[in-house]
Amino acid sequence: MSEPFVYIDTPEVRPGVPPAVRWWFEALDEMRRHAGRALDRINLGRQETGFEVVFSRPAVRLRVYGKSRKGSPVLLIVPAPIKRPYIWDLSPERSVVRKAVDRGFDVYLVEWTEAQDDEARFGLEEYALIALGECIEAIRSRAQSGRIFLAGHSLGGTFAGIYSACHPEHVRGLVLIEAPLHFAEASGAFKRMLDAGVPAQAVLQSSRPVPGSLINLMSLWASPKTFQHERYLDFVASLGSRADLETHVRVERWTLDELPMPRRLFDDVVEQLYRKDRFMRGELTIGNRHIRPRDVTSPVFAVFDPNSHIIPPASLLAFYEQVGSQDKEAMPYLGDTGVALQHVGALVGENAHRLIWPRIFDWLGRLTAE
Repeated sequence: MSEPFVYIDTPEVRPGVPPAVRWWFEALDEMRRHAGRALDRINLGRQETGFEVVFSRPAVRLRVYGKSRKGSPVLLIVPAPIKRPYIWDLSPERSVVRKAVDRGFDVYLVEWTEAQDDEARFGLEEYALIALGECIEAIRSRAQSGRIFLAGHSLGGTFAGIYSACHPEHVRGLVLIEAPLHFAEASGAFKRMLDAGVPAQAVLQSSRPVPGSLINLMSLWASPKTFQHERYLDFVASLGSRADLETHVRVERWTLDELPMPRRLFDDVVEQLYRKDRFMRGELTIGNRHIRPRDVTSPVFAVFDPNSHIIPPASLLAFYEQVGSQDKEAMPYLGDTGVALQHVGALVGENAHRLIWPRIFDWLGRLTAE
């Protein structure tokens, strides 16, 4: 999943803590990837649509799917930077990418690449404004397009919301799928950990990327119900359906593909967003300007999970209520069997593909026709 995260709150590495602790987490990352490759070999991994990389820069590559068609609406998908992006294109039957192509969109996808030590300076502005902005400029140049549609899930939706506030003139419509945009009291299961100010700098050097397995471990600690108990129950419930079971296993395989997060991005998200809620307060400085929800003036479609412990409905709906656009829709996602993590169910679940995505594509089609 795009598994959310919590803060590590001590400014320096504690004296006497061996570097082997960090090495253990990095080795765990590689062990998990090795387990994922084993699932790939028995055909239980990703089944991605063919794509072409048309632009790259530090931290990101830009994919395009299918052949561009003159005059077609352009959709840019923004995944979260914590896991690989193929959760949007998991299998032929459970692929938002394929369905968007079938509906006549020119589909592009942001592929966040693994953070290197020399990218430690990359923070929220570099990801949500600069990297995303360069991808959009590449699309606009290649497709000879004006405004484009943005769709983001989880932290990818946060990035898309921030970009839309900075450059509303580039965004034709914004689709937010369980994206956290209001924090503080709406931080869900992570608020308890944030309030505790849990020190974990003992396993981090301040300039090094945060290992993916450490983020995974902290997510489990914050909400064992979400990241452990519900996954087991979903596995049991999936045993009666081959399709559900295969999707469950493919999602579990995807969860093994953690990406390390640049330290500055980690700190920015936790401090500027989770702790201080600066975007909702109109105090977030991006690109030398303060941005706020009402700076988002494009139409907005929001999908929320009314039962989520990690992205509570208020985390998205409070932002949705304050955006500057009057053209907006909100739709609840009520869950699925066979998705392992309900947080990604809106991307891969049978009900999501039967009920939610047709409505989203119809909504995008209406905006295209206007």
